[in-house]
Amino acid sequence: MIRARPILIFAMLIFALFVLASIAAPWIAPTDPLLGSLGKRLKPPVWAGGTWANLLGTDAQGRDVLARLIYGARISLTVSLVAIGIAGSIGTSIGVIAGYKGGWTDRIFMRIVDLALSIPVILLALLFGVVFGPSFTNVVAVIALVLWSQYARMARGETLRIMREDYIDLARTSGLSALQIIRRHILPNIAGVIIVVATLQVGTVIVLEASLSFLGVGVPPPTPSWGTMVADGRSYLTTAWWLCLFPGLAIMLVVMSVNMIGDELTDRLNPALRREGGEP
Repeated sequence: MIRARPILIFAMLIFALFVLASIAAPWIAPTDPLLGSLGKRLKPPVWAGGTWANLLGTDAQGRDVLARLIYGARISLTVSLVAIGIAGSIGTSIGVIAGYKGGWTDRIFMRIVDLALSIPVILLALLFGVVFGPSFTNVVAVIALVLWSQYARMARGETLRIMREDYIDLARTSGLSALQIIRRHILPNIAGVIIVVATLQVGTVIVLEASLSFLGVGVPPPTPSWGTMVADGRSYLTTAWWLCLFPGLAIMLVVMSVNMIGDELTDRLNPALRREGGEP
């Protein structure tokens, strides 16, 4: 029987809390995250002299920090889900085709992967921001363009390993087409590895989105995102510390919890690690 470690349960609870908060944002947010009042600007958290009406204080426009934090979770997690979904689908497809076909197909695809891996994400984001302007779509496109190559390399390596198995030769001699072999034998066997990679990259995507928003080429204001909140609060570090502290803590907690979950999935889904650990 597999038992989860207490630290893993804690990480799952933290991540689930942020996911639920992002889904239920319209119902649990104390106020509209875009609604400000200059009369309430830079109010501190309740325990630092603020009021219960603004539990975590307000920003320079008088907007509620807690409401923006909750809605910011929705932006960060949505970017992660969409970007990883696109990158994983494209990268896995290319990697499986390269590993299955081999030869020139493999060489051409892998050179494209090497080229994609050499592109600096910040430079690409700045280019997109200048040409198309900052937007949610551009953030997703930039992150997907950066991440797909990692899935391609992983999927190719796993496909090459599976292609050496005897049941692949039996499937070919039985008359199965390439598409049937990929769908029935390759994809199910590499799914565990792809899931692990996707889980570990959730934290990477959240940090990337926050970094791009911080630089002004991510999700444009006034849409609340954690990176934008940190960027807005950097001018008030000495006078309104809560503006950077709370979104920074949110980023840290989500990234740490997702990485813990990803490490656990690596232990459970990686056959080599299972054998080393003595599990059947």
